[in-house]
Amino acid sequence: MAVLLLAEVTDGALAVDATAKAVTAAAALGEVTVLCAGASAKAAADEAAKIEGVAKVLCAEDAALSHRLAEPTAALIVSLAGDYSHIVAPGTTDAKNIIPRVAALLDVMVISEVTGVVDADTFERPIYAGNAIQTVKSGDATKVMTIRTAGFDAAGMDGSASVETIGAAADPALSEWVEDKVAESDRPELTSAGVVVSGGRGVGSEEDFALIEKLADKLGAAVGASRAAVDSGYAPNDWQVGQTGKVVAPDLYVAVGISGAIQHLAGMKDSKIIVAINKDEEAPIFQVADFGLVADLFDAVPELTEKL
Repeated sequence: MAVLLLAEVTDGALAVDATAKAVTAAAALGEVTVLCAGASAKAAADEAAKIEGVAKVLCAEDAALSHRLAEPTAALIVSLAGDYSHIVAPGTTDAKNIIPRVAALLDVMVISEVTGVVDADTFERPIYAGNAIQTVKSGDATKVMTIRTAGFDAAGMDGSASVETIGAAADPALSEWVEDKVAESDRPELTSAGVVVSGGRGVGSEEDFALIEKLADKLGAAVGASRAAVDSGYAPNDWQVGQTGKVVAPDLYVAVGISGAIQHLAGMKDSKIIVAINKDEEAPIFQVADFGLVADLFDAVPELTEKL
């Protein structure tokens, strides 16, 4: 079995954590070839070559592959697909844009959010907001899938794979880049952070969300939010954790003023240690928490921040 893994490359830099975790999953399927594509991808390819379990790295650099456009990248993958039994990618926003296009062009099913590899044809993925695990067996000649990386450990960085430069496929020219609007932050990226502090509707306002941010900064953590907090305007969309937001599995997840709706739990219940602070002792979040504090967050969070 041969596996083609699309690496996560942004502005020429490799997202090492997401890619290394996807390599761990892909290695169970066969020999892994990593594809790094972009206007500038050489540095990313060299970094990907260091990931243990990678047999070869393909580096495709072309202006058409810049700005994370899905169609040229999908066309490139399809042009390479004949040599591989599996095409996989970490379940990032880029991959969720690209991989379904690849599956459609190859006329095969797409298997999304894989959390377990049973064998070369059989995979596990969560359904019903993570309350059930579906086992999927595909009879397609080429298996096309995204990996929910939160469930896999990152491969080591002691590899020494070869790097081969390849050309881009013909650009379908179905879309064009207009502009990027990127939010800058000194905090860790939410989906790869080791510690996440999230606030919910109980925080009460955008101004009071500063309490969550101060605690996060003290812990060197990423900041998350429940959908209720985002919908109420307390936090930006890219902080949302849950079924319709981002899936995280940090070493420590601190939920503040979050009741624990099933949609939120789907995005964080695989965290190693869960700490919940809520004044409602009947809140569902306490059912999944390792440590629970029944207290008013406006008293508990400032005191916790001070003591830290």
